[in-house]
Amino acid sequence: MSWVAWKMLTGDRAKYFGTVFGVAFGVLLISQQMAIFVGLMRRTAHAAIDVRDASIWVMDPEGKNVDEVKPLSDSDLYRVRGVEGVEWAVRLYKSLARARIDNGEFRQSILLGIDDHTLIGAPVKLVAGSLADLRRPDAIIIDRPGYRLFWGDGPIVLGKTLEMNDRRAVVVGVCDTTPPFQTFPVMYTRYSQALGFAPRERNQLSFVLAHEKEGADPQQVCQSIRTSTGLAARTRSDMIWFVIEFYLRSTGIPVNFGITIALGFIVGTAIAGQTFYLFTLENLKQFGALKAMGVSNGRLVGMILLQATIVGCIGYGLGIGMTSLFFESTQGVTALMGFYLPWQVAVIAAGAVAVIIVLASMISLRKVLILEPAVVFRG
Repeated sequence: MSWVAWKMLTGDRAKYFGTVFGVAFGVLLISQQMAIFVGLMRRTAHAAIDVRDASIWVMDPEGKNVDEVKPLSDSDLYRVRGVEGVEWAVRLYKSLARARIDNGEFRQSILLGIDDHTLIGAPVKLVAGSLADLRRPDAIIIDRPGYRLFWGDGPIVLGKTLEMNDRRAVVVGVCDTTPPFQTFPVMYTRYSQALGFAPRERNQLSFVLAHEKEGADPQQVCQSIRTSTGLAARTRSDMIWFVIEFYLRSTGIPVNFGITIALGFIVGTAIAGQTFYLFTLENLKQFGALKAMGVSNGRLVGMILLQATIVGCIGYGLGIGMTSLFFESTQGVTALMGFYLPWQVAVIAAGAVAVIIVLASMISLRKVLILEPAVVFRG
């Protein structure tokens, strides 16, 4: 009966390919949009706090996210250092700065000022230059997409200069970092240098980065910091979710992506369901003949479910394949850098396909179940 079900399914090639395309298109929309949404949240959070050395982030309790912070005073750094369980604490400056090159072109950039002595907060992966060069006067390290925005796709040449806040900055290194949400160039310099590259405020300290002593619980140390200083202290993982929750709560990103994902599910169900229903109507006589030969309703239901499963598996494979091809072909695009297809998204898309084929099958099942075998003898 499985062979009969297959021959019935592929008898009309146009309807067969139409059903497969409907499922594939739905999978493409669902998986691609979900993957972009997950990648966007990942970029938003990890790029904002792309510091591997610190396990604790301290900021003003009124800060909304990492881009909207109230600067701390230098005395707050020493207060954090005095909290029981804190092994070390250092400064971190984060702000936006307008960078201009010799030809007058300028870009809004993300400026990070890391600790002068320890260089905690520096980029992990350098593609050109040395981290030690960051101790030179006016030195900065820029991320690779930022370098391309300023000076094109040619070979990397160190020693190029740009201007921030009427001060000269010299590129001593190029790094790879997690791309930020805004796709702005990311620049690293020492904390003391950053204060000169950005407009002055009474307080300049954006964050205090800290690490707990060996054997101490980071959550308990954060609680001690909050109790002793009145500042907001979070572990790195809590900070990531703090940033993600802000964007989920305060922007239209989840609603827009949710609508597109829902449309993908609806379109896939509609196309597959309609085509499957028409396929069933055109094959009612064949189903009637099978019933007249003694085939039970259960076997007929199994045949329809087998047909739907075949369509679902092929459509799922094509849809996931097109999604993977999309991310593979856009790896070099700066705006989409770092986006990929997580396995969790592929699993969720498979679940969506299972629901689509079940719904599409249910539309056709009623016609088959109430079918009278005598239909085969009618004109």
